[in-house]
Amino acid sequence: MTDSPGTPAVRLRPEILATAPYRQGKPAPAEAYKLSSNENPFPPIPAVVEAIAAMSVNRYPDAAATLLSERLAERFGVSRGEVHVGSGSVSILAQFIQAAAGPGDEVLYSWRSFEAYPGLVTVAGATSIRIPNLPDHRHDLAAMAAAVTDRTRVAIVCTPNNPTGSIVTAEEFAAFMAAVPGDLLVLLDEAYVEFVTDPAAVNGRDVLGRYPNLVVLRTFSKAYGLAGLRVGYAIGPERILDAARATAIPLSVTEPAQRAALAALDHEEELLERVAVLAARRDDVFEAVRAQGWPVPRSQANFLWFATGADTEAANDIFLAHGIVGRVLLPEGIRISIGEAESVEKLLAASAEVVEKLPGVLTGPTLD
Repeated sequence: MTDSPGTPAVRLRPEILATAPYRQGKPAPAEAYKLSSNENPFPPIPAVVEAIAAMSVNRYPDAAATLLSERLAERFGVSRGEVHVGSGSVSILAQFIQAAAGPGDEVLYSWRSFEAYPGLVTVAGATSIRIPNLPDHRHDLAAMAAAVTDRTRVAIVCTPNNPTGSIVTAEEFAAFMAAVPGDLLVLLDEAYVEFVTDPAAVNGRDVLGRYPNLVVLRTFSKAYGLAGLRVGYAIGPERILDAARATAIPLSVTEPAQRAALAALDHEEELLERVAVLAARRDDVFEAVRAQGWPVPRSQANFLWFATGADTEAANDIFLAHGIVGRVLLPEGIRISIGEAESVEKLLAASAEVVEKLPGVLTGPTLD
């Protein structure tokens, strides 16, 4: 439908019109592997299926997600008021940004990082300040701290970083928190924390309560395999969480999502065994592509980052020809999730062909 001739166009915010909407990872044909959305390839465990099935949908969900909040509070040793459950950690990110930043304010984050950050900041009416990643694709926390001004209201630290998979160490995070003002809201985005095997990595659980301006964000979408149900949570000071709750859309966390998350926590050992399988598969694929010559950063998430630069579209065509559907992030590269065991052979055959036909992809920095 278009505007009728002579009818004035509806007035919309120009910065919103200029902002590309978030696009979901590309779907895969039947014969291909969808490795574009960092989903857990394992099917849901029976307990989760049973929890979802044992309910009716004619009633509204518990707006406070009481049972899930209480379980998480007990797990993290905090009060229930220091837990906020939302429809995925990205929705909670939006709530915190809206609660803290508006027109004239700044939100600081590393780039490239999670592609939803710029849009969330724009919707809040604030301004993004992007600090380039280091040559090894890690956060430059010193530069981020130096970029804080009187207008900075939020700083986002993503670890493991999406899409590069790189971590922030506990030592680096402590130095960053010591360098930034105490009235700056710091969001520690840990959507992939369960996949981390590096003991040097910061873990939000270890720093909770240490900083009155810190909120830790996590999700059930990745490690727990509940991406289709949209449930995540934040842990932090109650006053800050109350501000986020004030911006939230009421009743957005569905009853199936809450029940599934509780079932996942009840059967966490089984789920984390699957996470260990994926982490080991990730490391095997990492070693294989590094042996092919790829300067891939070591990932602590459930994906790898191929910094294909100017060859990104051509490289993606090769991956697609092999049945590998990755996440193209122009102009920097392609993020490819760790998926089914059967996908590995196809992925490695594709990455080898990219190296053969597009040797320029091997010109990235030397990585440890």
